[in-house]
Amino acid sequence: MFGLFKKKSEKEKLQEQYAKLSKEAHSLSTTNRKMSDQKTFEAEEVMKQLEKLN
Repeated sequence: MFGLFKKKSEKEKLQEQYAKLSKEAHSLSTTNRKMSDQKTFEAEEVMKQLEKLN
């Protein structure tokens, strides 16, 4: 209940973005390989940012 108004940390935002991009890349892998590769690349860039935070 009290966590409802809590702001997300930068790490949590990046983790959500990574999960979203990975899911999109997986769903695109069967229909559009080029777009899937682009989403995978974007997800890897987000992961690099996450690693810098640690």
